[in-house]
Amino acid sequence: MSRKQILLVTVFAACTSATVQSHAAGDDWTGWYLGGNLGYGWGNSTDKTTTVFSPTGYFAASSVPAINSAGDGKTKPDGWTGGVTGGYNWQSGKLVYGLEADLEAMNLKGSRTSTATYPCCAPTSFTITQTTKANNLFMARGRVGYAEGRALYYFTGGVSVTDLKVQDSFSDNFAAAAASNSTKGTKTSYVVGVGLEYKLQSMWTAKIEYLHFDFGGVSGTSNNLTAFNPPVAFPTNTFTSSANLRTDVVRVGMNYRF
Repeated sequence: MSRKQILLVTVFAACTSATVQSHAAGDDWTGWYLGGNLGYGWGNSTDKTTTVFSPTGYFAASSVPAINSAGDGKTKPDGWTGGVTGGYNWQSGKLVYGLEADLEAMNLKGSRTSTATYPCCAPTSFTITQTTKANNLFMARGRVGYAEGRALYYFTGGVSVTDLKVQDSFSDNFAAAAASNSTKGTKTSYVVGVGLEYKLQSMWTAKIEYLHFDFGGVSGTSNNLTAFNPPVAFPTNTFTSSANLRTDVVRVGMNYRF
């Protein structure tokens, strides 16, 4: 074999070895990682505002069903999310599994306004405004996926926590009646989703992910209805406000592998 042939064989062997090692490195997902993400969330909420009739109250008997009907509707909270992610992967062949936690800022908000005429006293009317908000998000999830070259296709699922808040207000143009209610609670939900993570240069990866939540609802009461001028209180007309929230989030992010 000539020197030229020996040189070509040596170069070919070195390139082949480097390609195999690079592919193996591309398949290796074991270890710690930390990163950030940015996303958009949208949801559906069933919002209800109701009151009760009282002989010593402000409302006529026919007004209560009209108020309760106008106060039954839906809002569509939406908004941006963003935060930090950390976790650890184990790998067995092509199978990758691990644990991941997220601490997110989330600002989902949706509102509706409904106006209707008093059955007893047309053309005077009343207005109900309802707002549902979800702020902050914590998640603890498992991941299981399939590694192919530099790509990791995965399913994820676990638990999540958010602060859910409902704000309602009532007003009319019959006697300047007004009432308001603000209720919030810390809600826990399951979270499930799918994603794709891809290895870039060095130790960085990029990902895109879809997540689904069902946070349940919150409910509260108020007894602050007033009417007339100067204001007269009607505490026996209790208002109840409630809302629930189902949410979907799509987000992108980058992780650094240690």
